[in-house]
Amino acid sequence: MDYLLTEEQIMVRDLARKIAQEKLKDRVAEFDQSEEFPWPIIKLLAEADLFGVYLEEKYGGMGGGILELCLVTEELSRVCGGVAVSYAASALGTEPIMLFGSEEQKNKYLPEIASGKKLAAFGLTEPNAGSDAGAIETTAKKDGEYYILNGTKHFITNGGDAEIYVIIAMTDKTKGSRGSSAFIVEKGTPGFTFGKKEEKMGIRTSSTRELVFTDCKIPKKNLLAKEGMGFIVTMKTFDMSRPGVAAQAVGIAQGALDLAVEYSRQRQQFGKPISSFQGLQFMLADMATQVEAARALVYSLARMLDSGNTKVSKESAMAKLFASDVAMKVTTDAVQIYGGYGYMRDYPVEKFMRDAKITQIYEGTNQIQRSIIAANLIKESLAASKK
Repeated sequence: MDYLLTEEQIMVRDLARKIAQEKLKDRVAEFDQSEEFPWPIIKLLAEADLFGVYLEEKYGGMGGGILELCLVTEELSRVCGGVAVSYAASALGTEPIMLFGSEEQKNKYLPEIASGKKLAAFGLTEPNAGSDAGAIETTAKKDGEYYILNGTKHFITNGGDAEIYVIIAMTDKTKGSRGSSAFIVEKGTPGFTFGKKEEKMGIRTSSTRELVFTDCKIPKKNLLAKEGMGFIVTMKTFDMSRPGVAAQAVGIAQGALDLAVEYSRQRQQFGKPISSFQGLQFMLADMATQVEAARALVYSLARMLDSGNTKVSKESAMAKLFASDVAMKVTTDAVQIYGGYGYMRDYPVEKFMRDAKITQIYEGTNQIQRSIIAANLIKESLAASKK
C-alpha cells in the first residue's frame, strides 16, 4: 500500500532498510547466540543519524516525529527484533525528557542522544510492580538540594549499556501512584549499579538488566516536571512509545511473512511447490492482510501524534495490542509453513516467533491494553450521554 510518505520519510526508511539488510542480516544468528549487545550496528545507526530522526533540529535531531521512529524500528525488526528494541528503547528513555524536561535538561541530554553517542533507558518495572505502576517501591527522599534514591528496577531494556536513565520513584508513599516522581539519572552516579543481566527467550541481543540504587544521590535539578508527576510522566510516555512497540511487531511479522513466502516457493511436496496448495495460499493471504492492517493502524496513530494530538491512550493501546497479536499469529503460522524445519535453529523463522512474544508483554501486557481501551470506551460513552 502507498502510505503517502514524504521524500524525507522514504529516505529514512530506505536507509534503515539498507543497514538492516546489508550490515545486520548476516550477523543476526551471531548476535542471538552470543547475547552480546549489538554495538557494531548501534554505531552504524548513529553514524547514519538515525537516533535523531524524531528529535527537533535545535537539539541535534532531524526534525521528524513518531512516524520516522516507527519506520526505522519496523525496518530493523524485519531483520532482528533484538537490535530494533535496543534502538527503540533509547527513544523510550528519551520521550519523558522531550515531554517534560526543562530547556536546561533538554539541551544537556538530547543532543548526545540524537547523535547516538549515548543511549537512554526508562526505569519503571520492579519485581513487585509491572502492570501496577502504582506499586513501585523504589524511593526518592529529599535531602536539601538532592534526592536520595533506594530500590531496584528490573527487566530494564538497555540496562547497563545506556548512559542516561529516567527513573520513576516514590517521593510520597501515602499518595499511591500520585506520590511518584521522575528523575534523570546518569550512569556512573555513585550508588547506581547494575545487577543481573537476564537470559531471554527472544530479543536476546538486547540488554535486559537490573538497576540497583543504594543511597544514590541525585541533584534536585534532575527532577522531571515536579514532584508527584511520575505517574503522568509514565502514562504520557507510554502513549508516545507504544507505537514503537507496535512498529516492532509489524516489522517482526513482515520479516516472518517474507521468509514464509520465499520458502513456500522453494519447498517441494508431491512434485510441486507448496505455494501451489490452496490451503497454504489462504494462510499467506491472511498473514499478509493482518500485517497490512496492523501497519495501517500504526502509521495512522503515529500521524495523529505527530499532528499534535496527544489524547491517544485508546488508540495507542489499540495499535500495540493489535500489532503484537498479529506478530504472534503471523510468526506462528510462518513456523507452521516451514514445518519441522521451522522448529530448527538452523532456519531463521523460529527466532521471529521467539522475538514476537515479548511484544505482547512489555510496555503494558495486552490484557492491560484491553483494559485501557475498554475504560476509554466507557468514558466516551458516559460523556456522550451527558450532552
